[in-house]
Amino acid sequence: QVQLVESGGGLVQPGGSLRLSCTASGSILTISFMGWYRQAPGKQRELVATITGGSTNYADSVKGRFTISRDNAKNTVYLQMNSLKPEDTAVYYCKADGAYKNYDLSINYFSSWGQGTQVNVSS
Repeated sequence: QVQLVESGGGLVQPGGSLRLSCTASGSILTISFMGWYRQAPGKQRELVATITGGSTNYADSVKGRFTISRDNAKNTVYLQMNSLKPEDTAVYYCKADGAYKNYDLSINYFSSWGQGTQVNVSS
């Protein structure tokens, strides 16, 4: 099994910055995809940013303000959020896809979500 744990959320004023982190743990062999999604009250979960290999992808609403990066050695993905707006308020979730080694040494694929971290942008 693979677990994802996010951190770094909190309350920030408009125009401020936050850095989210998400670390994957378990008998991980490889992680092919990592991404950040968010869900605001009363809305569906939406993609924020993804990173696959050296390629990144961003929602139009965050382009130029958010930066996704990854530390492969630490199985960790980051989301640097600058120039935050009230409409960025949401629960932010990380997601990771890859392969892990089972207890019997077989290889399984995983697609896991973190528990979410709250980001509030308000004056």
